[in-house]
Amino acid sequence: MATQKRVSKRAARERPAPMPAPARTKTPRTATGKRGNPAQLAAAQAEAQEGLRERTEEGHRAAGRTPPSQKSNKRQSGAVRKIDEDIRDLVGPVTEDAKLLQGPSEEPSHLADFTRTDTWRVLRIMGEFIEGFDNLAKVERGVSIFGSARTSPDDPQYLAAEQTAKLLAEAGFSIITGAGPGIMEAANKGAKEGGGRSIGCNIELPFEQGANPYVDTLVNFRYFFVRKTMFIKYSSAFVIFPGGFGTLDEAFEALTLIQTGKIYQFPVVLFGRHYWAGLLRWLQSRVLVEQKISAGDLDLLLVTDDPAEAAHAVIEAYNATRQ
Repeated sequence: MATQKRVSKRAARERPAPMPAPARTKTPRTATGKRGNPAQLAAAQAEAQEGLRERTEEGHRAAGRTPPSQKSNKRQSGAVRKIDEDIRDLVGPVTEDAKLLQGPSEEPSHLADFTRTDTWRVLRIMGEFIEGFDNLAKVERGVSIFGSARTSPDDPQYLAAEQTAKLLAEAGFSIITGAGPGIMEAANKGAKEGGGRSIGCNIELPFEQGANPYVDTLVNFRYFFVRKTMFIKYSSAFVIFPGGFGTLDEAFEALTLIQTGKIYQFPVVLFGRHYWAGLLRWLQSRVLVEQKISAGDLDLLLVTDDPAEAAHAVIEAYNATRQ
């Protein structure tokens, strides 16, 4: 019996340990709780693009205009817009930005001629910079105003943007926007009412965005980063009204450039305390507490609900650079 027990113990020691169960792979989830996978990402991207188109068209409709993408293709009198197909695919609404950001392996082999290469695109990008510089060279006191394209003319934020732009125009500032409907339209309208220069920097999208009727200097861009350079270069301040990802992108672009010493005395005004309250609380309670930013970084943001306050902050900062 004792011998059998010793054999059993020796056999147990020599028996290979059971293989651990394979770790269960967890699928990350989206911010709304959906399972994150390639199919979900593709669906979300398509839905996001459609949502952008709907918001832009809603802004035009709210202003009493037919969205450009819904206009008839029938021959009309006057100038005809030529769509530049030189370095883009002819299948689907592929923008120049999308083509530029494709990796080499994504370029179809039958499109490998020189006019569709990144080398050629560099020349096109250079030309776009030159066009922007030529059109905006005389803008010395510019203020860029950003916000949602969906905002209707009877929205209090639309009226506030219009009033803010008017006050700045009366003080000698040029108003620069993305040329679209909503807050952009309100700002361009206010610039006209105040007797100032009304500038629109339009961007190529997969659908026709169209410029609002209050723009008197329109510059069309294919590349987002060229357009963003113009906003910064020719502005002495940003006024940020409630908006989405694009609006947030412009706000944090300016904040990063100020934080890193690339631009100086550049006020970033967040208009609408209630709208921005959640973002500011998160920056204070999470980003600052975890020391991802410094306490002074939060003072780079000005917050107001008053067009006169917003205009005063811009004018005061501009005058400080001239002393």
